[in-house]
Amino acid sequence: MTSAAEVPVRIPLEQLGDAVDALEERLQRALDHVRGEVTALGQDLGPGPAADRFQLQIYDLAFTRAEISAARALLDYANSMTGGAEAELAAGYAGAFIGETVASLRYRIGARAADFGFSRESLDAPFAGLLEATLQEASSGAALEALGALLLERNGDTGAVHLDDDKAMMRDTFRRFADEVVKPLAGDIHRQDLMIPDAIIDGVRDLGCFGLSVPERFGGLLPDDREDSLGMIIATEELSRGSLGAAGSLITRPEIMARALLEGGTEEQKRLWLPRIAAGDPLVAISVTEPNTGSDVAAVALRAKRVDGGWRLSGAKTWCTFAGKAGVILVLARTDADPGAGHKGLSLFMVEKPSTDGHEFDFESTGGGRVSGRAIPTLGYRGMHSFEMFYDDFFVPDSHVVGGEGGLGKGFYYQMRGFSGGRIQTAARATGLMQAAFEQALAYARDRKVFGQAVADYPLTRVKLARMATQLMAARLFSHDVGRLLDTGSGQMEASLVKLFACRAAEWVTREALQIHGGMGYAEETDVSRFWVDARVLSIFEGAEETLALKVVGRALLA
Repeated sequence: MTSAAEVPVRIPLEQLGDAVDALEERLQRALDHVRGEVTALGQDLGPGPAADRFQLQIYDLAFTRAEISAARALLDYANSMTGGAEAELAAGYAGAFIGETVASLRYRIGARAADFGFSRESLDAPFAGLLEATLQEASSGAALEALGALLLERNGDTGAVHLDDDKAMMRDTFRRFADEVVKPLAGDIHRQDLMIPDAIIDGVRDLGCFGLSVPERFGGLLPDDREDSLGMIIATEELSRGSLGAAGSLITRPEIMARALLEGGTEEQKRLWLPRIAAGDPLVAISVTEPNTGSDVAAVALRAKRVDGGWRLSGAKTWCTFAGKAGVILVLARTDADPGAGHKGLSLFMVEKPSTDGHEFDFESTGGGRVSGRAIPTLGYRGMHSFEMFYDDFFVPDSHVVGGEGGLGKGFYYQMRGFSGGRIQTAARATGLMQAAFEQALAYARDRKVFGQAVADYPLTRVKLARMATQLMAARLFSHDVGRLLDTGSGQMEASLVKLFACRAAEWVTREALQIHGGMGYAEETDVSRFWVDARVLSIFEGAEETLALKVVGRALLA
């Protein structure tokens, strides 16, 4: 008897393209309806409060936009293949994902169809007939099982990704480093809650990672005449495949500080600090979040009071990742005491301190005042440690205000420029984590026998592997597309979209990897348990998904 996995499902890409076009049209109609509702209500309440009355609709539309963009990336990938096993694999991904994206639209919007200006019947209308039959076949159990069988035959190879020779060499270099240096240390770092060891930090230095966002003229690897977001994405993905907490985030904070300096620093500050950042000496931390502000950066309240020769910082910060090991912390503080100044009253300071491997520190400035920190115990994302911070009249000289006198009141904008790469990097971190989870799940499914046969021989396992690989490839291709957009000077909203999508996908993929391991997956000694708890932080940091969906993506979509 022929199994479902041995029967290839032929997927017509042209009809999948029609389905994506129909998804776009449904989304646009829903957006037009919600935009009209907000506009009408805004005549009485104002645009901000009016939009807040429709937060659920805007949140749902942001995720729908992200999924459709990921579907488009997979469809373009499938259309780029010319034949053979790679084309079959790509078409399988596209069919499975687009079929599920249509189902997601029908659930997410269809469950509250009237909120978006539809009836259930009118929402479904474009997908009827031949298109419905194609979608059903493309995402059927037989198609998914065949895709999973193909992945097993390929030993987990998820397919070629279009990279030029330099980027392919870069990927291979970071992959070897992750395999040879990071992975052997990652488990102990997580289980014992250790600081990242010098073997990893020195290796990242040697690879030039800290200089990926520093222009060549300042001693970095970034070309002087263009951006290279794709290179950053590839490096981040491979390091995160080794370990999210021990490697995948090491290059994010230097990038944020480098971009803030490039945006607003004085020429003297750039000449002094950028070569040091590129060399990884000092290591960098970023201190923005406060106990009462969360993602509301404009509400930062830590005070900076002008004194002779500099400023005194007073107040609390929290979730300052890598603050202990860092030798310099980029701190956002309020230099205008008027609360009405909002984000226009914020400035950026470079706070120097000794590096420590400990979970606590207390340091006195040579100009007076103290800064202290305590690591926050966390479920996962261990290695870098996130700190609660308290500044007690801590003195910072004028030379350490980003932009000098001309930078006062502009810290919010410099910080946002610094954060611009953080979201796409987080999508790459999510992709690397998914890759690690997929590899572990596939290997375990092959080795583990249940009821007399390998777990990988069961149809449901093959379906799970197929769906995991599909989410993984959607995130990878989407992030690469956004990286190329960012390199042209656009793509800011798309960076938020791919973060929304990839971080949510990573939670699901790591969950499935743990599930395939059964009881062993829940054991702390098993890597997939670490992947699962690490994945949970991704939708929170670098912009919580609610803030991104409502305040960044939502505003852009409504505009």
